[in-house]
Formats: sequence, C-alpha cells, structure tokens
Amino acid sequence: MDPFDAGAGGLLKQPKSVWATAGASVVAFMGIGLVDPILPSIAQGLHATPSQVSLLFTSYFLITAVAMLVTGFVSSRIGGRKTLLLGLAFVVVFAGLAGTSGSVGELVDFRAGWGLGNALFVSTALAVIVGAAAGGSAAAILLYESALGLGMACGPLLGALLGDASWRYPFFGTAFLMAIGFLCITVFLKEQPKPARKTSLLDPVKALGHGGLASAAVSAFFYNYTFFTVLAFTPFVLNMSPYRSGAVFFAWGVLLAVFSVIVAPRLQKRFGSLKVLGGSLVLLAADVLVLGYGDHTTAVVCTILSGAFIGVNNTVYTELALGVSDAPRPVASAGYNFVRWFAAAAAPYFAPKIEEWTDIHIPFVVAAVTAAVGALVVVVRRKALTNEAEELEPKHATEDGVAVFAN
Repeated sequence: MDPFDAGAGGLLKQPKSVWATAGASVVAFMGIGLVDPILPSIAQGLHATPSQVSLLFTSYFLITAVAMLVTGFVSSRIGGRKTLLLGLAFVVVFAGLAGTSGSVGELVDFRAGWGLGNALFVSTALAVIVGAAAGGSAAAILLYESALGLGMACGPLLGALLGDASWRYPFFGTAFLMAIGFLCITVFLKEQPKPARKTSLLDPVKALGHGGLASAAVSAFFYNYTFFTVLAFTPFVLNMSPYRSGAVFFAWGVLLAVFSVIVAPRLQKRFGSLKVLGGSLVLLAADVLVLGYGDHTTAVVCTILSGAFIGVNNTVYTELALGVSDAPRPVASAGYNFVRWFAAAAAPYFAPKIEEWTDIHIPFVVAAVTAAVGALVVVVRRKALTNEAEELEPKHATEDGVAVFAN
C-alpha cells in the first residue's frame, strides 16, 4: 500500500488523535534546534561565554539520556496518553520559565526540566501514533518521521523569527504552542491499552548485553557527538544574525527531512543498511572537516549539506536499534538511546572548550574523527549488526511499544 494514498489508512486519512499527536511532535522536535540561531544573542544578553551557553544543550540532553531509563517505566504504568500529557506539561512550564531567566545558570536549569518533558513526550509519541493510526503502521511511521523532519527544520526558523526581537520570545512561543498541543491531545486522544508487561528501570541496561544492540549504540554515540557539534557549535562559527542563521539551519533541516524520509529508504533497498550507514558516516566526517577549515561560504554550504548525511544516518540507526536484537523494541530503544544521548550532552560542552584550548578548527577535527570511529564500529562489528540489518525495510514499525526517540 502506498502510504501517501489518501484512501483508508493512507497518510492523509488519519484520525484527529493521530494528527493532534503528530502536530505536538513537530513542536517537540522544534525545541531541539530552537536555540541554534539565538545562541550568540543569548550569550550577549546574559553576558555568557559560548561554553556557558552550550550548556543549554548539555543539560537538555543529559537529562534526556537518563530519562530514557524512566520513560518506559512510566508509560507502562500510567499509559501513553497520560505520559504524553505529563511530558507536555513539563515542557510548557519549563519553556515558559526559560524565557524569564535572569542568568545563564537559571536558563540551563530550566532547559534541563524541558529536556525531561521532551523525553517523556517524544519517546512515547510514536507508539501512540502507531496505536491510533488507521490502516497499519507504514503511514503512521512516515507521518512521525515527517513530523521529526519538519520540527527540526522549523525550530531554527521559529527561533530566528522570534529571537530577532528578543532571545526570550522563542521560549515563550514554544510554551504557547505546546499548551495548544496539550489541549488537542486532551480533547482528541483517548487512552490506549497499557502494555501487558511493565518495564523496569534496569531492563534497557540489560538489553545492551546483546552484541548487536550494544554495537549500534556505541556507533551512534560517536555519530551523535559529530551531529551535535554541528548543531550546537557551528552557530558560533558562522556568527550570523538570527535571521541568517535560522535560514541556514532551516535549509539544513529540510535536507535532513528529505533524506531521512525519502532518500535513505531507497539507498537501503539498493545497497543495504550497513553499507549506506558506513558510507554516510565517512561522508559526514569529510563534510565537517571541510566545514572547519573552509571559508565562511564553505562553512555555510557544509553546514547545510551535513543535514543530508544526518538524515540518512538517523533513519538507518533507528532501524538497527529496533531490529537488531531480540529484546522487546521499547526496551531495546531505551537502552540504545540511553547510550547515544550522552554524546549529545558531551559535544556542546567539549566543542567550545576544545576551541578555547586549541583553535577554531580542532573541534571539527574531533567531530570528523568521531564520525569516522562510528563508521569503523559498523565495519568491525558488521557480523553482530547483520542480524536483520540487511533485510530491514524502512518501516520502523513496532507491534509492542515505543520507538527511537528523536532519531
């Protein structure tokens, strides 16, 4: 069945509950890149250094990583709908408080609370969409990934449009949009059946005992360091106005969405998942190396181009995490994300520190090396990763729960 078919079960023929959850997902994903174009403005407004402002990402993703052990525990006990609403409530409160911050320390703390809410929401959203969707999971998964791509693209754009007036406005805007999402889910989404088995806090850690899943998580850890060096450190290197920086990362997000949803599945079908992943990681390493040593125009082009490689990587890593082990998919997903999001917390902190210790180029050299190490892990551990990896189709479907958070 063509998931774009407007007939029964097609992408465009979904219940209001699915659209409400997908719409809130767009805003949730927007929160990841929202601060990108306003990082220099925040630093100026709060008299902070780039390394201090980078903690906005570090606190956000550090909490996200730890929360991956909690989300399955919570949702398996109170249900998907209540977990979504709890996450949305956290985002509304802490995003709003972030806009009132009087110091970078307060902003970092509020951003951490925001990260907890986002983890609770996004880690549960796909399972809810799949459970409520009409006509099977293919269209539902495509809708979810489209929401991810749209959110990643629009986050920097919203940050630029609102942040041009004040760096505080994007936070208030996010709180307002998530409040609308809260109301829509309250009205349109009915509670779904709870999982037959409750998830313990240690189940995701135990799942990492599987060699294939552990290999995917380690490779993704190194890749995520590269990904978030681009996302969190590049705005300081480009040193552009919020509008210009927002436009750059909007184009980056569009490529991410297109290559994640459309291009990656076709490449996988032709070449196989592991070859596509290894090749894309090597190309990403080359791209960030050129970004670090090129002139300003080259840096802009390479930043945008990195979105294509990141989109491909996100899709393939998602499928590996969901299909390479015999653990229940929600549990495998949580264990995988627990490992990889620590790199998302580390990169925004260490990249500006490395620049302070060395020069502007070396953070990108490190990012290129980590992408190459991610590819090396795929090559060295290809036997452990082969289980189902070459046969995986771009469906990401789970019959039993939560899928990979934020790709």
